[in-house]
Amino acid sequence: MKLNFEDLIVFENDDYILINKPPRVASLDERTTDRTGQSILRMAKAYHADAQLGHRLDKETSGILAIAKHPEAYRHLAMQFEHREVTKRYHAITNGVHNFDGISVYLPISPIKDGTAVRIDREKGKVAETIFNTLQAFRTTTLVECMPITGRMHQIRVHLMCLKAPIVNDATYGGKPVFLSEVKRKFNLKQGTEELPLINRVALHAYSLTFTQLDGTGQTFVAPYPKDFGTLVKQLEKFS
Repeated sequence: MKLNFEDLIVFENDDYILINKPPRVASLDERTTDRTGQSILRMAKAYHADAQLGHRLDKETSGILAIAKHPEAYRHLAMQFEHREVTKRYHAITNGVHNFDGISVYLPISPIKDGTAVRIDREKGKVAETIFNTLQAFRTTTLVECMPITGRMHQIRVHLMCLKAPIVNDATYGGKPVFLSEVKRKFNLKQGTEELPLINRVALHAYSLTFTQLDGTGQTFVAPYPKDFGTLVKQLEKFS
């Protein structure tokens, strides 16, 4: 399905565009371009020629993404990321019921294999820290707020695995799919049909981003849940 970049915009001024990135769309052009040839960077440059992504999200991850409209805006945001002055809040649905109250995971990370995944590496890994809070516990899963202090690849995903709370449907880090039959009592599946998971991607959404504008004012930008994540939360609430 062809995306309309303007439909993704949640905020725009002379310096920045904030979008709600849909799942399954790459932030940057991939080595092997998918059939649609879509990437956020490509769409952003078609919309505004000088656009540069201020950061990136995994292809499967939905949510708030900041795009700079000119080099000064890009540098201003890049420095805030470098000095860890940007507040990032992600929402994840995890397997299992957990009560996290400001739990900090401070474990170093290094890439494995061909760079498609990471592991905890206490000897050679780069410093990584994430803070976790339970937002809502359901029957077999938990809605968790994740605040990465650093910005390593797959940091939230591997740190949640370390807490024995892998993200739903994140097979790379031990996450299992969630089915309606697991959360709804007296669930009956029609004979001869195969039950599908309630979400068919890694259940992670970049919920908000807080940083300082060029005029010195701090601002928080929020990305509402996309349809698949929102439906999952509603179903879990309904039958919890």
